[in-house]
Amino acid sequence: MQTVTLGKDGPAVTALGIGTWAWGDKLFWSYGNDYGADQVREAFRATLEAGIDFFDTAEVYGLGESERLLGQFMRQTEKPVQIATKFFPLPWRFNAQSVSDALTASLERLQVPQVALYQVHQPFDFLLGKRALMNALADEVQQGRIATVGVSNYSAEQMRESHKFLAARGIPLAVNQVRYSLLTRQIESNGILDTARELGITILAYSPLAQGLLTGKYTAESARSGQSLQGARRLDPRFNESGLGKIAPVVRLLQDMGAVHQRTPAQVALNWLIAQGVIPIPGAKNADQAHQNAGALGWSLTEHEIATLDRATQAWK
Repeated sequence: MQTVTLGKDGPAVTALGIGTWAWGDKLFWSYGNDYGADQVREAFRATLEAGIDFFDTAEVYGLGESERLLGQFMRQTEKPVQIATKFFPLPWRFNAQSVSDALTASLERLQVPQVALYQVHQPFDFLLGKRALMNALADEVQQGRIATVGVSNYSAEQMRESHKFLAARGIPLAVNQVRYSLLTRQIESNGILDTARELGITILAYSPLAQGLLTGKYTAESARSGQSLQGARRLDPRFNESGLGKIAPVVRLLQDMGAVHQRTPAQVALNWLIAQGVIPIPGAKNADQAHQNAGALGWSLTEHEIATLDRATQAWK
């Protein structure tokens, strides 16, 4: 199984992880309607069976339900599991104790003494301040409750500043988790990817299939015929007929390459991200989606194919 080290000297995790925002989330993902605990339990098991052991969650996903589900599932297996979770910097969290308390609550829901990665969910620090926030996270590394520190949605400048504060404590900034896919390539032009490579920071790519746009499931024709959309997709203009028409050439290219490698368009899109040296973390609501995700590993696009996809998606940089 392909693995990637988090940061310069963090734990080694599989080259593809699973994002669990949809596990327990009713507001955006309609959890409890067309899927529920049984389906995501099967997704968890299928992921481990495929050799992937890295799961990304957050305290705000389903208001803690995602962490609780993962905690339950981990108790039902003897296979090793590596967890990344996140601290949300709410305005009233204004001291180091609030960071410690939030981590304690996450560890209790997950039923583990330590997580592989603890990330700041958004680049806010309010009254706490970034230096105090990073020092609080460094304290938790030294206490052994988190193995590595990460951030999420941080700009190049914010990432560099956080790296500096942690380095003063002898602790590396291991991760920046950002939106990245063939249809959201802004990190290549705004300095985030270059800065991460310079500082030895691993990029975790969330929404690596652009909310499903790169799977081939959504087309201009289906939108024209009134295909029903669930959750956040109903509000996203990329899913209307015009938006889907714009991405159709990219999807056709993914389909053509997939046919050559006997892979799906989604697996090609995920493999392209792996080739960029980042860790994609697609979601999985059921066992079938988990198997589909795992199919992005164990093979590689050619250099020519990678370059072709790069040229075809320049407009999304």
